[in-house]
Amino acid sequence: MERRIAIAAALSCMLAAAGGRATAAEWPPPVPAGLDAYTLWDRWPYQRIGVRAYMDSTFDREGGNRTADASHFLYGERPDFNVALDVPGPGILYFVRTNHWHGSPWHYEVDGTDHVVRETSTDGPESPTPGSTFQPVEALPPPLAWSWPTTRGADLNWVPVPFERSLRLAYGRTHYGTGYFIHHRFAEGTALSSRPPPFDLRTRPDPSVLDLIGRSGTDIAPPGTAVSERAALDPGKPLTLFRLDGPAMVRALKLTVPRDRALELSDARLRITWDGRAEPSVDAPLALFFGAGLLYNRDDSEYLVKAFPSAIRYDGDRVHLDCYFPMPFFRGAVVELVPPAGLAAPVELAAELRHEPFRDRPSAVGYFHATYRDHGGGEPGRDHVLLDTRGIEGSRDWSGSFVGTSFTFTDRAELRTLEGDPRFFFDDAKNPQGHGTGTEEWGGGGDYWGGRTMTLPFAGHPTGAPTPAEAKAPADLVHSAYRFLLADLFPFGRNARIQLEHGGTNDMAERYRTVTYWYGLPAASLARTDALEIGDPASERDHGYRSPDASAPRALTSRRRGVPDPGQETRTVRYTKGTSEFTLGILPDNHGVMLRRTLDYGMPDQRAAVFVADGAAAEPVWEPAGTWHLAGSDTVYHSFPPGELDPPAPVVVTAGRRLAEDEFLLPLHLTRGRSSIRVRVAYEPVGRPLLPGMPVPESAWSEIGYEAWCWVEPAFDPGR
Repeated sequence: MERRIAIAAALSCMLAAAGGRATAAEWPPPVPAGLDAYTLWDRWPYQRIGVRAYMDSTFDREGGNRTADASHFLYGERPDFNVALDVPGPGILYFVRTNHWHGSPWHYEVDGTDHVVRETSTDGPESPTPGSTFQPVEALPPPLAWSWPTTRGADLNWVPVPFERSLRLAYGRTHYGTGYFIHHRFAEGTALSSRPPPFDLRTRPDPSVLDLIGRSGTDIAPPGTAVSERAALDPGKPLTLFRLDGPAMVRALKLTVPRDRALELSDARLRITWDGRAEPSVDAPLALFFGAGLLYNRDDSEYLVKAFPSAIRYDGDRVHLDCYFPMPFFRGAVVELVPPAGLAAPVELAAELRHEPFRDRPSAVGYFHATYRDHGGGEPGRDHVLLDTRGIEGSRDWSGSFVGTSFTFTDRAELRTLEGDPRFFFDDAKNPQGHGTGTEEWGGGGDYWGGRTMTLPFAGHPTGAPTPAEAKAPADLVHSAYRFLLADLFPFGRNARIQLEHGGTNDMAERYRTVTYWYGLPAASLARTDALEIGDPASERDHGYRSPDASAPRALTSRRRGVPDPGQETRTVRYTKGTSEFTLGILPDNHGVMLRRTLDYGMPDQRAAVFVADGAAAEPVWEPAGTWHLAGSDTVYHSFPPGELDPPAPVVVTAGRRLAEDEFLLPLHLTRGRSSIRVRVAYEPVGRPLLPGMPVPESAWSEIGYEAWCWVEPAFDPGR
């Protein structure tokens, strides 16, 4: 740990000396950590080497939509400590969403210290406080934390919570205990911008961060070099707005259109092509790109969207559309606007683009993308696939980060489709690393926002009438939402697949149109270098697998955790309460190694001490690598008592979805310069019942397969 802290401190000094920006010589680029993720927002496009992101939630483990995915808990220690999240460190919890005040008081247990977070309505939950806030508000203030009166139904917290050894999030009450949580984990030795200070509830977040996010909707970008254009968009004729030479980074892109033509331009297409590539990386309807389903302003508000990276502002007879996503390129950029079908007459518009020099190496960043899909009503039983990077722009591999979505989910003000869960898969994963509780939760609201609109820096519901009867025009029936990810973005090293359920069980047929925002470089930063298949004699022999106390191989037939497909798989599994050893090949020039294990999640609370030795050594010299811990199991409890103040009413649920994956990040000093590693896992029993008074369940370390993934510098030449 001291090694990681020292590296982080040194990099912090280097960043400070460089004005917060990495120099071209640095690889891997330092990762903005904690509040730095906001102040260093110009590093949005940068690769996050050595970082993995996860989204856990209270979703219905059986794959349905029981009580709107609320109140499914890993385990309980007492009636007022119902655990929904339990993860090892080091890492940072970047986001927590709950439904209203339900569940408060919440326990944020960081490295064994319990921090109690409350909401103003906690003491009288049956008569909630109209001006409700988090408590203590000094530590959890807007614009990093918002409560349900503003969000129209949710309590949202973006205040970073760093942890070194462990993090648990527990609910004090279980009525309507819905939640989803995004956290990052880091390999020891990861280059961080700085070491975030320990979490407490006495310290107010840095005022400069609050000021920056509080200026969402205004021009937050640096001055740079500005180019402007006034032109007419003619029917049937694409308009080239800008041609730029690089290397440079776009810091602001703005369009101004006549208010009386704005709705007509909603489906004009914005296209941006980087470095002469064969296909545009941005190709999206104008309104959706800037965060709204349509340029229809039912309430005559000043802001339709007032977000951190984008804004739609109405000003007299004009509408201003502004985007502040940083967008690096190396040789050139072309920005075009394609008129919508049926445009009746030319439209006069103004455009502005600001850019600044970009001096970093191409492998440090990703191109900005906005990928559009029209899903129509979708396919019953199957998620909408908003993004699958495999094959985009002719490249199989992409490394970068998933940074948000903008989407319409109905053209008829039919809000029941919002019961659908988000599911995110990264780097050939067969189980989602991200699984949420519903679509309006993803968009920052709750209870369908009560049909009302709202706009916040990182989430919003900008368009749509409360009910079909209240629609003022056909356009008012179109509902849309957005979710932007900055501190809580999801890095990936080879591919990303972003899915969204339509309806509670993919049973709704509303029209979805989606834009997915992501940064991507057409080359991998994660390479799978080896895989051990347990139960395969040749694979076990080739990898020197040794587990003296393990069971004989046996077949496990089950469904996969968190996957909508009802089909079953059969895999071979071993169980041990002792130790297992195996050798995996890696790349000597790696920048970190991730182990991925396929396991039987029917075994609860699997925990093991991990040790690593040089795989080429004649005799292993074991060094500790940390604790591999996966809390909970395929058996959880559901507690949804009828009253706000009623005690838990747990019902034990076994989902029958035992096939799962888990990841472990090895310290960099144990992998760098080695061509193979010898790994030893030593089972450590947790001995915890699901609920107080229940027997401790039988458990063991389960093994179906292990994979080694190495972080590498992407091999990318923008001149090709």
